[in-house]
Amino acid sequence: MSKLLAVGTVAFDAIETPFGKTDKILGGSATFVGLAASQFGIQTGLVSVVGDDMPKAYLTMLNERNIDTSGVEIVQGGKTFFWSGRYHNDMNSRDTLVTELNTLADFAPVVPENFKDAPIIMLGNLHPLTQSSVLDQLSEKPKMVILDTMNFWMDSALDDLKQVIKRVDVITINDEEARQLSGEYSLVNAAKKIHEMGPKYVVIKKGEHGALLFNDGNMFFAPALPLAEVFDPTGAGDTFAGGFAGYIAKTEDISFENMKSAVIYGSNLASFCVEKFGTERMQNLTKEEVHKRLQSFKELTQFEIELN
Repeated sequence: MSKLLAVGTVAFDAIETPFGKTDKILGGSATFVGLAASQFGIQTGLVSVVGDDMPKAYLTMLNERNIDTSGVEIVQGGKTFFWSGRYHNDMNSRDTLVTELNTLADFAPVVPENFKDAPIIMLGNLHPLTQSSVLDQLSEKPKMVILDTMNFWMDSALDDLKQVIKRVDVITINDEEARQLSGEYSLVNAAKKIHEMGPKYVVIKKGEHGALLFNDGNMFFAPALPLAEVFDPTGAGDTFAGGFAGYIAKTEDISFENMKSAVIYGSNLASFCVEKFGTERMQNLTKEEVHKRLQSFKELTQFEIELN
């Protein structure tokens, strides 16, 4: 069975949107990556840290989806990372209300022995030194290392971020972050600059406007599926990354052509994530629903044209 190693947060979120609000619910980048990757029949190993306030039922739910949580450290007496945010009416912008690092503040990841040879590595959004330490523990050179990061690390740990970027094959960031990292407004020029930092592939996420894939002068655009209602965008980017990484892990094909399909699979799964609060939609997602919506993606973008 193909393996994917994912490092990131298993966390609590409290979310407020124009559609309602939640108390503490399950969230975190590693959680969303794992749930998305579970759609591909692969074994995903999570590396994270939680406090003993994390209900065992949440970890059991992940295990039932072939997600290995032996790399999730449980700190006795500790509290799990907590984030709370409020989304504006456009659902693209949000205000962070609370961030409590808790056990994440002293997190030193330990990769389980049975995942040190994983061919595909997904470095979720964490401090760049934490991401680097995971790569240092691997017993074999992976086929592909995918990195997700954000503007917070560009502001606070840019040198460390640039060092880990040199070691990865794919970077996934949003358009605002791509512009900040590269100093270029044009996303085409931004991708070129980021290529020069090390990654062979640059994926720029544009939220409800889809995603762009760049590689050595080649470019591919995947739309986001227009949805009637978006309840909660939290985790959509991580779900995209998990779908992308999960598809690559299943196929073990790292060609540009196959990566186009990975971008579509990632966009497809992200379109489900936003339909409910937190992880609810991803926990209950069926293969039939995924396949049906992939067909919708195909119909959205497929056309014939006569070139005279």
